[in-house]
Amino acid sequence: MKVHLIDGTFELFRAHFGAPPGTSRSGQEVGATRGLVRSMAALLRKPGVTHIGFAFDTVIESFRNQLFAGYKTGEGMEPILYAQFPLAERAARALGMATWSMIDFEADDGLATAAVRYAKDPRVEQVLICSPDKDLCQVVSQKRICTFDRIRDRVYDAAGVREKFGIDSQSIPDYLAMVGDSADGIPGLPKWGAKSAATVLAHYQHIEKIPDDEAAWPFKVRGAANLGKVLREQRSEAMLYKELATLRLDVPLAESLDQIEWKGADTEALAALCEELGMSVPNLS
Repeated sequence: MKVHLIDGTFELFRAHFGAPPGTSRSGQEVGATRGLVRSMAALLRKPGVTHIGFAFDTVIESFRNQLFAGYKTGEGMEPILYAQFPLAERAARALGMATWSMIDFEADDGLATAAVRYAKDPRVEQVLICSPDKDLCQVVSQKRICTFDRIRDRVYDAAGVREKFGIDSQSIPDYLAMVGDSADGIPGLPKWGAKSAATVLAHYQHIEKIPDDEAAWPFKVRGAANLGKVLREQRSEAMLYKELATLRLDVPLAESLDQIEWKGADTEALAALCEELGMSVPNLS
């Protein structure tokens, strides 16, 4: 079997910017939720989608905000999008998907925890994390745990991650710490870019293994003197950024593999939600 794990927050954002706007019978903007329902229904209709989990950022802030003041928050989010967060979670549950509401952790932590847990079951052929987020690539393992970019219909296994970033999946947190991740509010290190970070990490794998003296690096990298100076002076910041970028694998998810098997929608709840959204009940077969 294959396990599909859905980044619900990404799906709602994707629908908000890609689906047409629309209002509910009460006048609330619900276009993004309608788009999410249609997108998830299309996925559920695909052959081989038998076990599925949906993680959602119920609260934008997480424990990482206590570690770093600059980490992402909900500030600046469009109110019409934020107001649809509860609807999105209701939609996932109405569609019959195991739904994890993240409060202290983030959706990506839930997805990473689930991926590693379910991949250990010998019945699982492959875990597909349905998200294009770079940070989720850190749990990719050979062809067993992969990320799946549904927009581009592209699956990234371990070889795909290496081809895309120039490093192994285990180095992704280090890479994001060095180059930064604007989506999460991680600033990265000055002067370090994708190419220089990949070159160094392809050899050393982790920040803590990189020598302070760039003269000891057994390869050439452009601007090595400046890069080494930055790393020496900001190594503690780099390690903090790495901690921020490292996904947790200990989220307390209650569901076993058998409990995330999709057995159909909650027809009553789905009908009521679709009536509220002013849309037809989607075909799930």
